[in-house]
Amino acid sequence: MITAIRDRLSGLKSFHRGVRPPHRKKSSEHEPVRLFVPQKPLMIPMTQHIGAACEPLVKPKQEVQFCEKIADATQPIAAPVHASVSGTTGAGTIALLPNGKRVPAIPLTPAGEGQALPADFLEQFMDRKWDNVEPDSFEPDAIVQAIRDGGVVGLGGATFPTHFKLKRDPKRPVDTVILNGCECEPYLTSDHRLMVECPEGIIVGLQLAMRACGAERAIIAIESNKPDAVEILGRAAKDRPGLEMAVCASKYPMGGERQLIPAVLGRCVPSAPRGLPLDVGVVVINVSTAHSIARAVVRGQPLTHRVVTVTGGGIERPANLLVPVGTMFADLMEACGGLTADALKVLAGGPMMGPTVPGLDVPVIKGVGGITIMSSRESAIWRESPCIRCSKCVDNCPLHLSPTKIAHAVKFRDYELASKYDMNACCECGCCAYVCPANIPLAQYIRAGKNQWRLEQATRKK
Repeated sequence: MITAIRDRLSGLKSFHRGVRPPHRKKSSEHEPVRLFVPQKPLMIPMTQHIGAACEPLVKPKQEVQFCEKIADATQPIAAPVHASVSGTTGAGTIALLPNGKRVPAIPLTPAGEGQALPADFLEQFMDRKWDNVEPDSFEPDAIVQAIRDGGVVGLGGATFPTHFKLKRDPKRPVDTVILNGCECEPYLTSDHRLMVECPEGIIVGLQLAMRACGAERAIIAIESNKPDAVEILGRAAKDRPGLEMAVCASKYPMGGERQLIPAVLGRCVPSAPRGLPLDVGVVVINVSTAHSIARAVVRGQPLTHRVVTVTGGGIERPANLLVPVGTMFADLMEACGGLTADALKVLAGGPMMGPTVPGLDVPVIKGVGGITIMSSRESAIWRESPCIRCSKCVDNCPLHLSPTKIAHAVKFRDYELASKYDMNACCECGCCAYVCPANIPLAQYIRAGKNQWRLEQATRKK
C-alpha cells in the first residue's frame, strides 16, 4: 500500500499489488546489439506461436535463401516461418523447445563463405532512416496482410500472431494502442537496447499498428528504470500526432497486459481466459513487435531474427545479440565466452517466468527474448514447507487470485475445483512464489494444473 501511494505521488503510472524484485540488468543494459552469425546447423520449429502449427513448404536437401518462406498454415491464427539464413534444409525431425515441448522442425545448415546472411544485415536491421515513411499512406488491410506474410508474432513472450490482433473488428473498435516498453523481467535488456538503438523504426511500427486497427491514440509506456529509453523514444515520438508518453513504476509484472492497461488507462480487462484487451478498446504491442511490424510492412523483411539477451552470473560475457531464429542455446553461450565454473541452471527468459530449459540443444524461437544463466550464488535452493496461511500470495497477486487455494486443489488433482478458483485466469507471473515464506512453487503448481486441465478437457471432447 505504501509503495502504491509513493508511485502515485511521484506521478508514475502503476497498478495494485505486484512485487519489486532486484533488477539485475547492469551486466547487459549498456551492451550494444551485436550480430550473431551462425556456423553450426540451426533447428527451425514449425510451432513458434500461439495457434495452428505450420506445415513445411520445402523438401530435405533443398537450398533455400535468406527470408524465403519455408512453412505456413491455412488457419487464421497462425504465422508463417521463414529461413533465418541461406542454406540447405535437412530431413524433417522433432525439436525440443525451451519449454520442454516436442514439435516438428526443419534442420537448416547455413551456407558457407559468408553467404548465410547479407554482409550489411546488421546495418539493415538497426537502420534509423525512417523519416520518409508515411504510415497513413498504407491501407489497413495491406498492413495486416504484410504483417501476416512476414510471420510477425508478439515478441514479448506471448507469440500471438500480430496480424490477427490488429485486424479491425467492428464489434470491438480500438481507440488506443499501448506500446509496451516496460521489460519488467529481471536481467533482460533486449527490449531496452532496441529502444535505445532503433527508436525511429519502433515509432513507425507503432503508427502502422494504429493505422491497421483504427486507433487514434497511442501511449508509449516505459518503466522509470530506463530513463535513456524514455528520453530517446520521447524525442522520436515528438510532434507525431496521437502519441503520448507514460512513465511507469519499476514494478513487476508491469509488462503484463492486465497490469499495464489499468496502470496507464485505468481500464480493467475482463477476467482471462475469455476477456481480452480488445474488450476495453485497447491493443498492446511490444517494442520489438513494433520494430518487426515496420520492417515487414515498409521493408518487406519477414521476422527471421530477434534481439536476445544472454546474461546472468553463470555466463562469462553477457551480451545482447541479434540472433537468427533456430540458433541453439549452446551456440549462443559459446559466443558469450561459455559458462562460468559456478553456473547452475539455464532459463529461457528471466527468473520470474522463464522455464528451466531441459538441455542446451534447444533452439531460439520467436518468443525467446533472453537466456539467463544463473550461478549458484543467484540460485539459492529452498526446501518447500507447509503453507503457514500468511496470505502474502493473495496480497501480492496482481490478478487478485488465491494462489494457495489453486495450488492446493492441483496437489490433490482436483482440477475442477482449481478451475472454480480461476486457475485459468492466472498469468503465471510468479509473484506468489516470489513472496511465499514457505518456498512453495505456487506458479509451477498452477502451470501444471492448467496443462492437466486442458488434457482432461480435450479427452472429454473426444
